Amino acid sequence: MDITTRSARRLRTSSAIALTASLTAAVTVLAPAPAALAKSNAVPTYEVKINLTTAALDSSHNPTSAVKSAFGITGSAKVRSYEYFDTDGLDLDAEGWSVRLRHKSGSSFEETYKKRFPVVNGNIDAALNTANAAGFDSSDTNYDAEVDWGYAKQTLSFSNEKSHSASGYSGTSMPSSSTARTWLVNDTPGKLDDWLSSGWGSDVLTASRAHGPVTSQVWSGAWESSDDASVEVVPVVGASGTGTEYVVELSFKTDDYADAAQLHSDAIAVAEARGWLYRGDVLKTQLILGRY
Repeated sequence: MDITTRSARRLRTSSAIALTASLTAAVTVLAPAPAALAKSNAVPTYEVKINLTTAALDSSHNPTSAVKSAFGITGSAKVRSYEYFDTDGLDLDAEGWSVRLRHKSGSSFEETYKKRFPVVNGNIDAALNTANAAGFDSSDTNYDAEVDWGYAKQTLSFSNEKSHSASGYSGTSMPSSSTARTWLVNDTPGKLDDWLSSGWGSDVLTASRAHGPVTSQVWSGAWESSDDASVEVVPVVGASGTGTEYVVELSFKTDDYADAAQLHSDAIAVAEARGWLYRGDVLKTQLILGRY
C-alpha cells in the first residue's frame, strides 16, 4: 500500500467521523428534553368511619351511655348545620367533586371544596398516583389529603377549606340559598374552576342549589390511638320524602396507616359484639344530595 492510498483512507475515515459527530449533534438538538420528574405523592391522614344502627341511640336519639363508654366519648354534644351545593343533575358529584357549607355554633362558616378519588381493593398508592396525575400532589398545600376508611369502602379525598364570617347569624343558622351560592362561587378554587374547562366550576356552582340543610349533633372523645374520636347523629328526611331517619357515624382520626387499620378492626369488633354495627357504608354526602 502506498502513501497516497493510506492518506486517502485516513481522509475518508476523518470525514466519516466528522459526519457522525455532526449528525449526533443534530439529533441532540432535535430530540425533546427529558420530561421533568413528577412531584411526589401527597401524604394523607386517615379517618375511620363506621356506621352504627339506631340500637346505639337512646329514646332522645343520643348515643347511649354504653356506646360513649365503649368508645371513649366524654364530651357534651355540639351542634352543626350543613348543606351541599350541586345542580339538579349533580354535575359536580359526577366529576367526584362536592361543595359544602357548614356552620358550627359560635364559629365562622366553613366552605369545603372536596375532590374524591376511589381506592380500589385497598390500593391507596394507586389512588395517590391517579390524584398526582390530576395535579393533586405533595406540592399543593391548599388541599389536605385524607383517606376515609369505612366499613368496606375507602376513598381518597383532597379538601380545600375556606371560611366566611358568621356575623349576623346566630347559633348554626344558615344563609339563604342564593347568598350561600354567591359566597361559594366567589371562593371557587382554581382546580375546581378549571376542572373540565376554564370557569367550569364556578359556572356549575352558579347553576347549583342547596341540598339540605341538615343539623346534626356531635359528641367527642379519644379512643385507643386516636385523640379525635366522635359520634355524629344526623337526622335526615326519609327515602319517601317524609319522616326522619337517623344516621349514626362513629369516627376516628389519625395520621398513621397502621393505627387506622387497628382502629378500623377494633371498632368493628366492639360494635359487632355489642349489636350496634351497621354492616355497610352510609355516605352522608350522597344521602343528602339524593334526598334534598
